[in-house]
Amino acid sequence: MKLGELNLPGGVIAHQHADAAAQAEALALQVAHALSSAIAERGRALLLVSGGRSPVALFERLAREALPWQRVLVGLVDERRVAPSHADSNEALVRRHLLRGAASAACCVGLYRTAASHAQAAELAEAAYAGLPPADVLLLGMGEDGHSASLFPGSPALDQALSADCPRRVLPMRAPSAPVERLSLTLPVLAAARSSLLAIQGSLKLAVLARALQPGAAEELPVRALLRAPLQIHWCP
Repeated sequence: MKLGELNLPGGVIAHQHADAAAQAEALALQVAHALSSAIAERGRALLLVSGGRSPVALFERLAREALPWQRVLVGLVDERRVAPSHADSNEALVRRHLLRGAASAACCVGLYRTAASHAQAAELAEAAYAGLPPADVLLLGMGEDGHSASLFPGSPALDQALSADCPRRVLPMRAPSAPVERLSLTLPVLAAARSSLLAIQGSLKLAVLARALQPGAAEELPVRALLRAPLQIHWCP
């Protein structure tokens, strides 16, 4: 499977990079340009990012961009229900690798809230994200099971989260293969982004992406719901 062989929907663009470093460089420049344009037009910019190991190089490269970071708000597309001091926290990852140096002037709004239950944690996160405008830039990743954000195949709330009419911004989610409770933004919030970037690496994920681009249910491969314009896919071997 080659990137050029993918059957891309109209308005979706794919980029191939030599390696992870080149991918991070290209993504950082594209994100910085989009944030700068948003600030020039609207005075502020909202960047929604994913966690995991893959975006670390991008975060560290993006942090070196000369932006008016005090006008940038950084939010998360998903989070494990762990405190920001926990090693598995996406918020901690963002603060450690992106909000450093000049970029530490950006404001970060995490999804984690102390709560008595998973459902209540999602309600508190919903309230925290209720006033946010559409994202100027949305950074997504994809797992080998076809999940993106914390929209996992087989998760009990997946149908609701993938509904175009879902009234919620944040829902409690679970990864069937892992015990940690999660919070995820829903499809209407993700789909409203002005610019969406999907970063994937390796031949296995490219094969999953090729499957997701074929007709089928989004519940089988949730990333399917996000493969629409305006989207740019960045892949490296």
